[in-house]
Amino acid sequence: MTAQTRSRTQETLKTRAPRVVVGGVGIDPVGEEEVVAWVAGELAAGRGGRIVTPNVDICRAVRRDPGLAELVAGADMVVADGMPLVWAARLRGTPLPGRVTGADLIWSLSAMAARAGWPVYLLGGPPGVAEAAAGELARRCPGLEVRGVDAPPYGFDRTAEGRERVRRKVVAARPAIVFAGFGFPRQDLLIAELRRDLPEAWFLGCGAAIGFAAGTVSRAPAWMRRRGLEWLHRLMTEPRRLARRYLVDDLPFAARLLATSALRRCLPRGRRA
Repeated sequence: MTAQTRSRTQETLKTRAPRVVVGGVGIDPVGEEEVVAWVAGELAAGRGGRIVTPNVDICRAVRRDPGLAELVAGADMVVADGMPLVWAARLRGTPLPGRVTGADLIWSLSAMAARAGWPVYLLGGPPGVAEAAAGELARRCPGLEVRGVDAPPYGFDRTAEGRERVRRKVVAARPAIVFAGFGFPRQDLLIAELRRDLPEAWFLGCGAAIGFAAGTVSRAPAWMRRRGLEWLHRLMTEPRRLARRYLVDDLPFAARLLATSALRRCLPRGRRA
């Protein structure tokens, strides 16, 4: 980050512009550099927090469940992971700086942590994946301390005993940043519990980012990500798991979101929802 960019970032974060509501979710109008700078500043001040990265699927869940809406709204930083959210905000006349994904933040936050000497913790993924991700992060972010990894069995969070086992390991490690990759809302519900025990740590609910970092899950090429086609790449690599979610549930929701966003901008100000 250049001195000019750092100065601009610090000025942006002083004001913390109001959240832009898209798809029923309030999103902070900040870019990836601003997120990293904000987390670094808060860690230096001894304050923790949690980051949620909504996409279309999360917006759908929030619309159906007020409890999940409250969970997302209560996050310290909410950034748009899904490109349709960025497009919808632009159509509404309240543009966001761009997409900020958990798959990118796991790298940029780790690089920042390596420079500052803050330890990180990886939580989630199939057996062996978090260890592989830790190795890759340490290799590409020299000086990074990975304080621990844990890949609890599927369904561990359905019991108090399972959550307690995970909680004890994370608390004992005392990390500054925790990457939790179980998918929404499981990762975010667990993070909300862990925050009570580690109030000075930052948590990122990062979904498949641990698998991406390990190289066990293929990420879309950069050109597909820039054009909002990462979902298509994931659909092609995991069709049986993702076909219903993307084609039956998310695609119609995204189409309605974009259409209503365009219509909203055309309406007189007094008639906008």
